[in-house]
Amino acid sequence: MANIKQKNTKKVQPKAKKTTKLPAKLVKYLENAGVDHNILEHRTVYTAIDAANTLKKKMEEIAKTLYIKADKDYYVVILPADHNLDFEKLSACLQKAGIKANTIKIPGEKIIETVFKAKAEALTAFGNLHKMGVVVEKKLEKAGKTVFSAGSLNHSVEMAAKDFINLEKAIVGSFGVKKKIKKIKVTAPKKKVVKKKAKK
Repeated sequence: MANIKQKNTKKVQPKAKKTTKLPAKLVKYLENAGVDHNILEHRTVYTAIDAANTLKKKMEEIAKTLYIKADKDYYVVILPADHNLDFEKLSACLQKAGIKANTIKIPGEKIIETVFKAKAEALTAFGNLHKMGVVVEKKLEKAGKTVFSAGSLNHSVEMAAKDFINLEKAIVGSFGVKKKIKKIKVTAPKKKVVKKKAKK
């Protein structure tokens, strides 16, 4: 008899998206600070742009969080979601604040996790919690309600940008460059004109 191989007909289940809890340490920190804020719960997001789309917010209302290493020290850098970091301008900003920074770089996740003994997604925008200085892009200074990283893929903190700056005793400077977003032209399909023959 011939060997008949049966195909595996089991459906491959898609992997469930990772979910994370809101750090209790952050909740206590904000409560003790007595600052007005809202905890926003949402689906799993990994980037500031994803958060903007999920929360139906404008890009300038979402604060992007970056962790940088300036020489031997680490800092939390906050800028609008639609801005990129200009390293030279950031260096000048730190030097203006009396901080020498000859070399600035963004360390990899593994380095961050080793240094702070926590998963990268568990780090928040609130540098004081992680014993890091905070640097904020000046354009956020005039922003109203802004959404900040809460150290959770499923939660964010919404509060006035000025309250965040005061709470974190942040250095404020101009070091963000707005991204150039290419607009895709959508052309309407040409209408087909059907000529009807005149009846004789």
